[in-house]
Amino acid sequence: MRTVVMGAGPAGLYAAILIKRARPDAQVSVFEQNPPDATFGFGVVFSDQALAFLREDDPETADLIEPHMKRWSDIAIVHRGERIVIDGVGFAGIGRLELMQLLQARAAEFDVRPHYETRIKSLETLPEADLVIGADGLNSLVRRSAPEPFGEEMQDRTNRFVWYGTDREFEALTQTFVETEYGPMNAHHYAYAPGRSTFIVETTSESFQRAGFAEMEEPAYRAVCERLFAEALDGGRLIANNSLWRRFPDLSCRTWYSGNRVLVGDALHTAHFSIGSGTRLALEDVIALIRALESHDWDIASALPAYQAARQPILEKIVSAARRSSAWYEDFDQHMALDPWRFALSYIRRAGRLDADRLRAMAPGFTTALETRGIDLELAA
Repeated sequence: MRTVVMGAGPAGLYAAILIKRARPDAQVSVFEQNPPDATFGFGVVFSDQALAFLREDDPETADLIEPHMKRWSDIAIVHRGERIVIDGVGFAGIGRLELMQLLQARAAEFDVRPHYETRIKSLETLPEADLVIGADGLNSLVRRSAPEPFGEEMQDRTNRFVWYGTDREFEALTQTFVETEYGPMNAHHYAYAPGRSTFIVETTSESFQRAGFAEMEEPAYRAVCERLFAEALDGGRLIANNSLWRRFPDLSCRTWYSGNRVLVGDALHTAHFSIGSGTRLALEDVIALIRALESHDWDIASALPAYQAARQPILEKIVSAARRSSAWYEDFDQHMALDPWRFALSYIRRAGRLDADRLRAMAPGFTTALETRGIDLELAA
């Protein structure tokens, strides 16, 4: 079994690990254009449910990763200066570079040593392989080399966002919404290591234009963001790492494989960062792919359709929720007309997965506080 993995991010490394775990005799080559210590972004978030899924399939990797995680059980919403806590939402964060280093070490246990700083310009130059796994992200060479069979669809959202880190640690996953002289803006921020947090600044296209961010160099707009979110940062500074203003791309593919080529993670689909599931979904894609290969005795022709058939219905539920969440954020400036408690209710129900009963069971403290204020839990349905 000869496998080429394009990309040595979490999905690519994990694919190599699981293949070698299942087939020690397999030949696995991993190619990555960046050096091993390069990473974009800061922290990676996993829900408790995602960690349970990983532990069920691969307790060894879960045991490796979990001790390095920062955990919290609340979400905090800050609106009009009021901080509202939504209890019962379990998450864990870890630095993206630290996660990569742990997976690199795990891969080395199986004698998988990626070819770093190796830019592949054409798939024709790859070694001969029975299977090519595209774990090479949004701009996947595997997908772009022959896009028609995959049936890709991509559309950018209208909001702008920029990804920073900060040297300030937050107690919970926090969403801070502020009115600025340019218009409404918000920040998604959460800890991933002692004294370190991710800090994503988001703005509507109108506020982006009024602020003149498009005409500024990065240090200038970082300084503006530090000023606008000074209260949330509480003396902390923003840390840049390829921190460019972007619009979020919604990517989907009609078909997940073509011949002996198959896609996983961001090469196949995206899920808005507001639900924190990108890395989780990529790892779960890999688990589903390897399961399909094992159950079909490593027959590529039958395993790849089985992978899509089994995984797609599960994935579509999560991606649909992510798109409802991103649609809520596209209109967050309008939602900010609500008072803080009704706004928090609208926020937590934005993905359409929580009815009133489920919300009561998940967040009894929050729902009790709402009902004490006479707020109908069905208002945000």
